[in-house]
Amino acid sequence: MKKVLIDCDPGIDDALALALAAGSPSLDLVGVTTVGGNVDLSLTTANALALREFLQLGDVPVTPGMAGALLHRTVRADHVHGATGLGDVVLPAPTRGPSPGHAVDFIVETLAAAPGEITLVAIGPLSNVAMAVRREPRVVTWARDIVIMGGSFSRGNHNPAAEFNMLADPEAAAIVFEAGWTVKQMGLDVTLSALVTADVLDRMRPLGRLAELLVPGATSYGVVTAEGGPAIHDACAVAYVLDPSLFTLAPAVVNVETAGTYTRGMTVTDFKATPEGTNALVATALDVKGFWDLMLGAYEGLAARLG
Repeated sequence: MKKVLIDCDPGIDDALALALAAGSPSLDLVGVTTVGGNVDLSLTTANALALREFLQLGDVPVTPGMAGALLHRTVRADHVHGATGLGDVVLPAPTRGPSPGHAVDFIVETLAAAPGEITLVAIGPLSNVAMAVRREPRVVTWARDIVIMGGSFSRGNHNPAAEFNMLADPEAAAIVFEAGWTVKQMGLDVTLSALVTADVLDRMRPLGRLAELLVPGATSYGVVTAEGGPAIHDACAVAYVLDPSLFTLAPAVVNVETAGTYTRGMTVTDFKATPEGTNALVATALDVKGFWDLMLGAYEGLAARLG
């Protein structure tokens, strides 16, 4: 069993990533922490709570954290994810509330209690993770690994230079990349190939109750055609934990631009750095067929459990 703690901002693709985790018997989800990102913290937390019950995640703690960026103005993506954050997805309202406390404390205390055992998977802005590093620098050694969805070495999506999660809190991202661990970075260079196609959608439709999440989730922020559709960005980070062989990674030094007029939030990536000086392993290619086989296999198993 691989223990994971998922820090997220649900968000449509966060929801599909959590469904992948829920449908993967080899993962032990020890907690979910939420951050303001795609939509406000109150909504990302409510969505995480609704997903916990819909996906039958049991008593997995859901703990809210940072509402916004460390230093600068709030950036949101509700124009992509809709007013609630889940697009056209409608889930039953959660019957249980979040765990007491703050996500930063939860991250620190959970990693401290099981050093070397838990992989931290961060698929939203990195505000919670950065504050955990600042509060207790030893989390860098306590985490078994850190895997993020964010950044790119070739393009942006929220603007020409920056991917959304990096732009939402560049100072936090800079802290995380400079913390002393090796960040496994799943950026737009690979996630933009994880596209929902008509064939993928056809395999989602028969999945019973789970299809009520997957189908509107996969279609509500992009048109699906035979050739492609919306990219399921965040699930790539969970998929990496499940099967690293699906990804090609290259060592690099990644620095996050925090001051540029046009490039704020850009991940500046140097693949020519000496190996001993690198701070990241950057995903450069994805086995797309293998990715969808993994995703849909997990979804089919989860659907059988949910009915």
